[in-house]
Amino acid sequence: MKEHYDIVIIGSGLGGLVSAIILAKEGYSVCVLEKNNQFGGNLQTFVRDKTIFDTGIHYIGGLSEGQNLYKYFKYLGIMDDLKLKKMDEDGFDIVSFEDTNKEFPHAQGYENFTNQLVKFFPEEKENIQKYCKEVITTCDSFPLYNLQHEGEYDSEILSVNAKQFIDGVTENKELRAVLGGTNFLYAGIADKSPFYVHALSVNSYIQSSYRCVNGGSQITKQLIKQLKKHGGEVYKYKEVIQFESEENDVKRAVMKDGTSVSGNIFISNVDPKATLKMVGEDKFRKSYVKRIESLEGVFSPFSLYIVFKPESFKYRNHNYYHFKNSEEVWTAHEYDEQSWPKAFMASMNAGKEDVWADGMTFLTYMKFDELKRWEHTYNTTAEKEDRGETYDEFKARKAEKFLQEIELKFPGIRDCIKSVHTSTPLSYRDYIGGYKGNMYGYEKDSNNPMKTFIASKTKLNNLYLTGQSINMHGVLGVTIGAVVTCSEIVGKEYLVDKINQFTEE
Repeated sequence: MKEHYDIVIIGSGLGGLVSAIILAKEGYSVCVLEKNNQFGGNLQTFVRDKTIFDTGIHYIGGLSEGQNLYKYFKYLGIMDDLKLKKMDEDGFDIVSFEDTNKEFPHAQGYENFTNQLVKFFPEEKENIQKYCKEVITTCDSFPLYNLQHEGEYDSEILSVNAKQFIDGVTENKELRAVLGGTNFLYAGIADKSPFYVHALSVNSYIQSSYRCVNGGSQITKQLIKQLKKHGGEVYKYKEVIQFESEENDVKRAVMKDGTSVSGNIFISNVDPKATLKMVGEDKFRKSYVKRIESLEGVFSPFSLYIVFKPESFKYRNHNYYHFKNSEEVWTAHEYDEQSWPKAFMASMNAGKEDVWADGMTFLTYMKFDELKRWEHTYNTTAEKEDRGETYDEFKARKAEKFLQEIELKFPGIRDCIKSVHTSTPLSYRDYIGGYKGNMYGYEKDSNNPMKTFIASKTKLNNLYLTGQSINMHGVLGVTIGAVVTCSEIVGKEYLVDKINQFTEE
């Protein structure tokens, strides 16, 4: 590692790597520092019993030719090398309810989305079309979402509540539950989640939905390959613990191993709360520090990773969003010991063949408070620590309870299982760096939209922020967020024009 770079990026999540490539392509010398053994943040995969599992990327939308993420990935140089599998056109997501024993599809393409749901709700065609139109209109009001540099979104959009909007579209309670049924994508909260977050989350999947064959870490590999091609550097086991600054400029990033690196510009792809502590809270306005400190992380997940015996469980080319009760689509996170889990998301790995599944991931909500007694333990590949027997017992107990619920939806699944593996909010915190292990950064609030708005440029002259806590989460959201961050450095109009010109050639 050199002593000095034009750009020093802390954290190798998607936001950090995308920012690194954009700036390396502009001729800056760039270095990315990662504390863990694996690059990629939420894009990480791991292997159990020779089966690949994703930690965060279970499917990706907007990747068909000409669509927004396709264009961004094309510009980054990774699109042509990704191994993708298109999900079921007539139902990439299935929303299902235990109490009514019914399943409903979310289909690809807005016309098809409407047509597939009309089969179940013949009276509701106009309302479904109204919902689709509003999703598209809302997304269109964010210029960068469609690679436009001009235009300001109407700030009133930020105050529209998702549940209230969906309830206003139709009187049919079952249809309301189906339209809101994938709110696990953004950890939906009835009285807080804004409709724009719902729209931005579901729109790209309705456009097109893909699974990464053999996991999302291929995105990381391709990004790093492109970064190196443009002269950028990336280092692991480099945990930044402090930013040294003089007056209003960051001068150096100091690492846990005692080494340091200086730079002209610093971009933090780690949690904003952690960033403030590394810089020193006294360097920011008290009101800003207070606002960042008061932000609530969205919910954390408990995950079950099942490895199947060979040729025992059929592959399904769609995800499930399953609820015990169709009336609790917005309250699945409000559970007690008895009622947990109220809902889960289930997704399969896209492997070599289409007939049999080799593994399946199940995610449900878990409150970080349930892990309170172990919160002072840290365990990663870079720094191993045994959390103790009680933690293993806790995970085993939860896994069993979760499995009983899964069995109701997939009878006979237990007979197909070769092995079961788990992760808790602590795993997400330690490996991915989310505050209290949250899945998608901080919760957005339609009642107070500006509270959760974190600008990518900080008060310090040369310190910028990127990642899922800034702007939007998800592959598309974080990619756009990185473009926003880099726009502050190279200019928005210049950068967006460059991306558009590149993808039109």
